[in-house]
Amino acid sequence: MRVEHFLEASARRHPDKTAIVAGGERVSFSALDARASRLAAWLQGRGVARGDRVVIFADNAIEAVVSLFATLKAGGVFSLVNPSTKADKLAFILGNCRPAALITQGRIAAVAADAAEQAGFSGARLVAGDPGGLPGATSYEDALAGPGGPVGFAGIAPDLAMLVYTSGSTGFPKGVMMTHANVVAASTSITTYLESAPDDIVLCALPISFDYGLYQVLMSMQVGATVVLEKSFAFPQAILNRVAEERVTGLPLVPTMAALLLRMRDLDPGACPTLRYISNTAAALPPAHICRLGELFPTARLFSMYGLTECKRCTWLPPTELARRPGSVGIPIPGTEGWIVDEDGRRLGPGETGELVIRGPHVMAGYWENPEATAKALRPGPYPWERVLHTGDLFTADEEGFLYFVARKDDIIKTRGEKVSPKEVENVLYALPGIREAAVIGVPDEVLGQALKAIVALDPGSTLNALDIRAHCSRHLEDFMVPRFVAFVDALPKTDTGKISRREAAELDLSADSGRAA
Repeated sequence: MRVEHFLEASARRHPDKTAIVAGGERVSFSALDARASRLAAWLQGRGVARGDRVVIFADNAIEAVVSLFATLKAGGVFSLVNPSTKADKLAFILGNCRPAALITQGRIAAVAADAAEQAGFSGARLVAGDPGGLPGATSYEDALAGPGGPVGFAGIAPDLAMLVYTSGSTGFPKGVMMTHANVVAASTSITTYLESAPDDIVLCALPISFDYGLYQVLMSMQVGATVVLEKSFAFPQAILNRVAEERVTGLPLVPTMAALLLRMRDLDPGACPTLRYISNTAAALPPAHICRLGELFPTARLFSMYGLTECKRCTWLPPTELARRPGSVGIPIPGTEGWIVDEDGRRLGPGETGELVIRGPHVMAGYWENPEATAKALRPGPYPWERVLHTGDLFTADEEGFLYFVARKDDIIKTRGEKVSPKEVENVLYALPGIREAAVIGVPDEVLGQALKAIVALDPGSTLNALDIRAHCSRHLEDFMVPRFVAFVDALPKTDTGKISRREAAELDLSADSGRAA
């Protein structure tokens, strides 16, 4: 099976059922499938062939969903990019994966145009909305008005389905390669333990450029459920209103969202009686939050999970275990295996801390054109024919095999459900005249999970302040990558080899020097 078969099969089974709700628009499975087929024909007519990449630079819109399924129907590989991505990073992605087509939206077409020029991109261009901001682009409406027609043989399950760009320790994004077989395995496993069904209505306020958000769409298409797309969780009351209006049964959250919900003073217990489940990933919820969510949403089972882009989902905690093990992220998802190893690869027993290793059909094919990073993450497994995923995260397990997250082995920071490379933020800081040294660390935050803190040493005579630094970062980074805190020091601690030590920087007493920009 291939991923586009999710939509095609649901369109046959439930042609008139609502597949997507976004804003004021509702689209049935048959209409969504027809749009995707017509756009696939347009892509093929512009030279997109089997294995070609298509970058989709868009927010949570129906056009983005149509575009990803159109890419798959045309035999291509889609890469969804967060709409807040700046031109420099988008240019890197375009240069790295060399797409045959770029699809975007009118409001961010100018960013896409800047990135395309930087990358020397010469492929097909399509814009949902006014195409004027992206030279040479066709409008989404004109593309769908074309002749359409059969798109032919798209490929088989081992083909690549998508590239998901995630922050890397070098400061440059890495393209996680996921095959159709990977995606189908992950989606099937998750929908099994969630007990997903056609009568589910899932509200997704997570960016679909984030794989947790993307899978809400893919899993809904697989089982014939309806997905309600929202562009933000900034106004929790508006989201809860949508839950009531659409009779939502499934609500995926990250800890940031849960914290915002729990800060609402007027939320009455049982206010969302249609909710069947709430899911959480990105970081474990504090036990107090788990308890409070249970009180506020008594009809909903809470699924606590842990995952990586490199395999989508690693573990899940059965809701019946929440009371006994509130700090656990559970057991390996159905159809997969996981265990903990030491630095030499030896399996560890209960209570011992080591790196989590994941084995299963959902493990990525590797990082796009990055054999060094691939070899570090995918290593020989128990059998000679396979490679297994070394997650880079430290865990411990109890006597019954339930897993507990301890810490990350590398420096990647998780904030607002997104992964941030300190190096990438530091590169931007160093581009600001007046900054001599910089280190970016994560600090605990009740709402964000971790907040970014920039620790900087200025050149003599520099008058930069926290507001200046955050404004500079806002111009060059996605919003979730902008440091929330800025601290000033005379010099940053160094290792014996002269490198700045983030670990020692995080241990500095900065109470007198710290500044927070509003």
